[in-house]
Amino acid sequence: MTLAKAAAEVRERAWVPYSRFKVGAAIRAASGKVYAGCNVENVAYPEGTCAEAGAIAAMCAGGDYKIAEVYVIADSPEPVPCCGGCRQKIAEFAGPDVRVTMATTDGKEKTVTVAELLPGVFSAAHMDRA
Repeated sequence: MTLAKAAAEVRERAWVPYSRFKVGAAIRAASGKVYAGCNVENVAYPEGTCAEAGAIAAMCAGGDYKIAEVYVIADSPEPVPCCGGCRQKIAEFAGPDVRVTMATTDGKEKTVTVAELLPGVFSAAHMDRA
């Protein structure tokens, strides 16, 4: 299954009774397996979960820990970028050259690398002590 198809399918299952803004994300792990996630809202904002975070959680639950590619889709006039928290979450599991495609339900796409998505990323190297 393509990442675009996996993201579009899971987007339809998003739980968004408050914003009505469905988002789907699909990740191809380095193993080749595809993992998907959708946004899940909660009346106690901000306790919801982003689609990207859901896909990452599914990936980890599946025993994979390295992202090879990301695809995110939403019903928006322009491709919607990942929030700051999800950018950091993606960077935790993906190298700087990994492609992240943001898409609309009507076919517009924008692809960037993780480095372009999150310049100046905070990494484990920042926590190393001399």
